[in-house]
This record gives sequence, structure tokens and C-alpha cells, in this order.
Amino acid sequence: MDTNVINLFGKAPAANDSGFFGRTYPAIHPTANQFKNEQNLLSISVSDLSKGLMQAEAARVQRKEIGRATWQVMGNRLRAHIVPLLGDVSAQSFATADAQRLIDHLGEQGFTSTTIAQYLVLLRKVVMHGVHIGVLRDAPPFPKVKVRSQPRGSFSVAEYRTIIKTARSLRGHSHPVLDQLAAGERFWIARELLVMPDELPWLIRWMVNTFVRPSDIKLMKHRHIEVVRGKHVYLRMNLPETKRHSQPIVSLCPAVRVYECLLAYRGEHGYGGAEDYIFLPQLKNREHALAVLNFFFHWVLEKAGLEKGPLGQSRTLYCLRHTAITLRLLYGQGIDMLTLARNARTSVNMVERFYASVLSGEMNVGLLQSRRSRAS
Repeated sequence: MDTNVINLFGKAPAANDSGFFGRTYPAIHPTANQFKNEQNLLSISVSDLSKGLMQAEAARVQRKEIGRATWQVMGNRLRAHIVPLLGDVSAQSFATADAQRLIDHLGEQGFTSTTIAQYLVLLRKVVMHGVHIGVLRDAPPFPKVKVRSQPRGSFSVAEYRTIIKTARSLRGHSHPVLDQLAAGERFWIARELLVMPDELPWLIRWMVNTFVRPSDIKLMKHRHIEVVRGKHVYLRMNLPETKRHSQPIVSLCPAVRVYECLLAYRGEHGYGGAEDYIFLPQLKNREHALAVLNFFFHWVLEKAGLEKGPLGQSRTLYCLRHTAITLRLLYGQGIDMLTLARNARTSVNMVERFYASVLSGEMNVGLLQSRRSRAS
């Protein structure tokens, strides 16, 4: 994620800046009665409201009401489209037509209805900030965007086996981009890293057997993992909080074998300590580490001919999480939605909308055809 987030207000610090809160939180937002006259109110623009909103949201980050990443995304979206398009509009003359202009603009850029709706929510927050500080009496009606949720392309069992086989076959091979670089030419990945890492097949199997998000991958350290051996064998993963979920995750049994192989491999290369990261531990910039893993996973998909999902979706590492949940819904005997959602750190609603939506009745025809046994 871009950490040089915003140019919306003077030298705004990135959210990972150690001095971020000290410089951002003290901002005091003026109220309407602090403006000298009506002309001052008329001179306030949507861009000004955006600056004030980002300062107010920075205070919420400090109070831990929202995450830093959320603040960064808001800044990126304001800077990318909202302020360039509507920044010069007077706050007091902002109208429904201006919100529609944003919708039309984003539609022309090829954004999905889901993304457009998210931009619209942010624009409404900007306008409501004007209401809260007394610049506006109320907000105009906002157009509605009909959101069509499209689930990510999860992998079938056969496709899952194919990508693991492909990843194994590419271990140690140089990426084709290396041959295209001229002498001295730089690429966003260092030349020494443009070789398929040995750990990628383990990463694929890990994600399908642990339900984790890609954002978890970049943060996971060995101290977060505990092997549990009892009636069931599994990993208990006490991962850092993501999307306001902090409960431990329980893996499937195959993840234990994956972790043990990975841990032995790490020990041979001087890693494997409690504070070492599990994947690409040599890269201290974890955003970069995740980007590198995504880059090589895309190469695997390209070689396997599986870049697109059944509905034409572009596939990424996130599809492995969808695969994990979808396969549990298909093959987990008697598993209920709530248990699965809690363990995957999501909601039942999300499971139904984005994971279960790809299932058909024929996939579980045995359950549909089953009959209760008669009481003896």
C-alpha cells in the first residue's frame, strides 16, 4: 500500500510515521461562528472539507476507532479522484448533481459498482463533515448505486492441485522479466529476488488450510503459531488483529505438516526464531514482501492457465482464502456457518454473500438426496 498517502493538507505524514499523531491530532476544526463573515463560509470548498475530514479521522485512528490502513485508503481515494474532480466546488453549493458527476467519472474509469459505492460513502463523509462543523446546514440527497457483489474466483480441487504442481516445478527458476532487463536496468523487485522462492508451494497449501488473509501473511511470525496435538492435530494461530477481528484461528490438520516443513527449511537458512516472519523473512519491508509473493503467485497462475475465475475475475492470493472457505462448505461434515465465519475472522453475512454464493445444489447433491433414518 502507498504509505506516502496524502497531499491534501500541508506535509501530511504517512500513517506509519512515528511522529504522525503528534503532528496530526492537535488540529482543531473551526466552527461556523469562527468565520468572520458569510464570504468566508462561501469560500470553503470540498477540498477544504476533505482536509478537515482527514484530520478528524486521524484523531479517530489515535483513539483506535479505525485502523491506520483505513485512514490511508481514505486519503488515497480523496487524492485520486474526489479532490481532483470536485475539490474546487464550493461546499455550500454542493448538490446531488456533483455526486452524480463522481459516479459517472468512476464509471468511465471502469470501476466496479462496489468501488463506486465506497467512493460515494467517502464523499458523503466529506459533506457531513461540513455539516458537523457548521459550514453546511444539511447534506443534499445522494444518488444510489446498485451494488452487484462478485465473489473472487476460488479454485476447484483439481485447480488447487494444478497450481501446487506448477509452483513446485518453477522452484529455483528465474522469472522471465529477468531476461528482459538490460544491463544496469532496475526493476521493482531486486534482481536476486527474481527467482521462484522455494516457499511458494508451502504458502499456497498454508493459505488453503488456515483460512488466513494475504494481509495476515505479511505479519505472521513464528511466535504467533502454536502446534496443538491432542484428539485433533492443528495449529492455533494468535495473529495480530485484522478488520477488528482478534480471535485465534484454528487450522486444518495438513497445515501442521506444511508448517513443520517450512520451519525445518527456515532453520537451515538461519531463520525460524520467534520474531522471524514466516514467509520471506529476509524482507523487512512487509508490504514489499507481500507484493513479491503476489508477483510470483501470478506467474504460477499464468503458467497454469488459471489467471481468471469462472466469472472472468482476476485471481490473486486472496482467492486461496476463498478456496479454503468454499472447500469447507463443500466437504466439511456438518460444519455450520457461524463456526466457519468466526474461525475465518469474518461474518456469516460475508460467507453467504461471497463464499457460499458460488455453490450450487448439485455440488452437495448427496445431502439434498439424503433421508432421515426412521426411529427404531
